[in-house]
Amino acid sequence: MENQHSSNPLVKHFRQPAIHMKLPSGGKFWPEGTIDLPITGELPVYPLTARDEVTLRTPDALMNGSGVVDVIHSCCPNIKDAWKMPSIDIDAVLIAIRIASYGNQMDVDTACPYCKSENTHGIDLQTTLSNITAPNYAQKLELTGLKIKLKPQHYFGFNKQNIIDYQQQRLIKALEGPDIDPEVRANEINDSMSKLVDVALDTITNSTDYIEMDDGTIVNNSEHIREFYKEAASSVVKLIQKQLAQFNTDGGLKPQNAPCNNCGKEYPITLTFDYASFFAVGS
Repeated sequence: MENQHSSNPLVKHFRQPAIHMKLPSGGKFWPEGTIDLPITGELPVYPLTARDEVTLRTPDALMNGSGVVDVIHSCCPNIKDAWKMPSIDIDAVLIAIRIASYGNQMDVDTACPYCKSENTHGIDLQTTLSNITAPNYAQKLELTGLKIKLKPQHYFGFNKQNIIDYQQQRLIKALEGPDIDPEVRANEINDSMSKLVDVALDTITNSTDYIEMDDGTIVNNSEHIREFYKEAASSVVKLIQKQLAQFNTDGGLKPQNAPCNNCGKEYPITLTFDYASFFAVGS
């Protein structure tokens, strides 16, 4: 970056890394060539530029994931291909970018579950970032004759899954209208359900590192793994989904307790990622 602009006398005044962070993954699960992790294991994180802020306010770019990827590349130049980053690092990197740009504190509006009063609390993002931990992917799931080794999805698959889920849920809601022909509604819902099943198969396939057979054979061909899940008993798929849900819980954002300004009772506050508001200036 510096060599590219070395002729500019203002180069020393360009933005500099504001913080350095350790990835929850520790650099594991990144395909070769997708990240240049310093020997310290700490990733330099730069503040947002004005262009980045505009990107984060562009709905289409956020929906298809390209905006998030562009911002990550801008603020974390050591990340060479954010589409391939493991899902367990996404929240941590985005929180680090928020900290680098606007500081540790973020105001969050919530309603007290006890007295229903509206509250605004300052959340310490550094504490949130420090509490993000990677799930234990070392343990294999054991089935009769098989051992299944799981891994985090890459951001591309994770984002694609979210887009399809969102589109299908919108379609189903639209089909609830009273003016829709019942036969059309039934056909569209069946088609939508079929697509959601495909998404579920893609998710567990992309989250499978390999399947080990009793004779020691390792199966890591994604097409073979997907076909296995498609033809396996539903109990197998449910077991994988249950374990992935547990991984999401283990690696998810931990809530911070705060007292209600009205009744004084403490309740947990968890950050949610609506990117446009999460990165809004002054939020």
